[in-house]
Amino acid sequence: MIRTLHLALAAVLLLLLAGCSSVLGPGVAVSTTGDNMAPPVTDSGDPEDDMIGARENPRIVASYGGIYSDRPAEIMLVQIVSKLLAAADQPNTRFTVTILDSAEVNAFALPGGYIYVTRGILALANDQSELAAVLAHEIAHVVLKHARARTNRIRTTEIVDKVVTGVFGADPSTDQSSNKAKLSLAAFSQAQELAADKEGILIAGKAGFDPHAAARFLAAMGRFAQFTAGDADQGDDFLSSHPSTPDRIQKATEHARAFFGAPGLGSQNRAEYMSAVADILYGDSPKQGAIIGRKFVHPTLKFTFSVPENYSLQISKGAVVGVAGDGEAVRFDSAEVPASMALADYLKSGWIAGLRPETVTTGKQSGFDTASGIAATDQWNFRVEVVRFESRVYRFIFAARIDSELFARAAASTLKSFRAATNADLRQVRSLAVRTVTAGAVDSADSLARRMADIPGGTNLFYILNNLYPGDPVTPGAAYKVVGVQ
Repeated sequence: MIRTLHLALAAVLLLLLAGCSSVLGPGVAVSTTGDNMAPPVTDSGDPEDDMIGARENPRIVASYGGIYSDRPAEIMLVQIVSKLLAAADQPNTRFTVTILDSAEVNAFALPGGYIYVTRGILALANDQSELAAVLAHEIAHVVLKHARARTNRIRTTEIVDKVVTGVFGADPSTDQSSNKAKLSLAAFSQAQELAADKEGILIAGKAGFDPHAAARFLAAMGRFAQFTAGDADQGDDFLSSHPSTPDRIQKATEHARAFFGAPGLGSQNRAEYMSAVADILYGDSPKQGAIIGRKFVHPTLKFTFSVPENYSLQISKGAVVGVAGDGEAVRFDSAEVPASMALADYLKSGWIAGLRPETVTTGKQSGFDTASGIAATDQWNFRVEVVRFESRVYRFIFAARIDSELFARAAASTLKSFRAATNADLRQVRSLAVRTVTAGAVDSADSLARRMADIPGGTNLFYILNNLYPGDPVTPGAAYKVVGVQ
């Protein structure tokens, strides 16, 4: 039997911003920005679950770029989740739903009623019923206690960032960035996923949403996964733990038919959805930095660096990750290092597994203090370099299966490229946003797709974001999503 739920929507919980709260409806609150991380109003009825969720929530928020604030999207989430929870009888449990400032297509749950959706998943969905399907699935995980089981498993399993596997030492708790590298949302079991699919479809349908939206959105996410298959970081998105297989899509269709019959019942609310997601940020957030070819520019912290031409860069959960076709990789991130600690001492402080202390050297780069060292594990060789810039410490961690002079030169040239950003660098940074356009009487999917031709891969991206195919007709007067410069 489904426990009845109650929602407290905390859409903005970002560290180091200002705080107040407003109520949009009975028992539905939205926390806005504050000077401190205000604890969400969450009461799952299980004190241990609440403790786990409260402990992990700040780490999740930090590792996914903070909270994304968009009032229309927040209001829509309140309305959707309120309906989903009302579909389950007695309102005894509070949920906290957070929009994460990440381009990844992702949604997940933690014990204590914490539900997360990224702005990337908001950009991909095409109506409220598709978003409701995702939210209902995650609510089902929490109601069925799957999130508790997963967290217990993570607690006893060491999960290391795939790009720098083995580089961190035995005590990562002393280093903020290594904590982020080990933060992972491991996949639920297949049985748990199928159970959440079934329960989520039931919840969404009882709430009045199109129950066939789950199968439709799973198919859309499968197309998006293929489109982004070449990205440097595809290890922790929604599809890695929610695989969009034909069998799973078929089972979702069968559940919807068994519970509610053939398609045609339930609301989709496409027009309202398009209005709510118009103007949300698409892709990388400028506040997290921007990738321009082989160059990374941080417009807020005002620094830049470049990687060798054989590297492809990607922003990944608080870090910049680069992968080379010849089996090399680099991770760039920051670390909290006391101003009184010398960089050489920091390198030797134990956070790097296999560091050879005799290789540590210090120097200057563009007037900034630097330190470098060499480390090795059973499978990887590392060139680790740190630089102190504007009272912050940044780390380059290069990894390769085989150490070589070419590998060493690539690491050295990257560190040498690190410098303060110029106005010319900053002018290169541009952000993209989701826009909506109204289809005219003579428009087609192809004519609308051409509006995104100036974006790399933009034409194909248009079809995927709108769940269309080349040659498809469009509905005159209906809104469709395009991505353009903000």
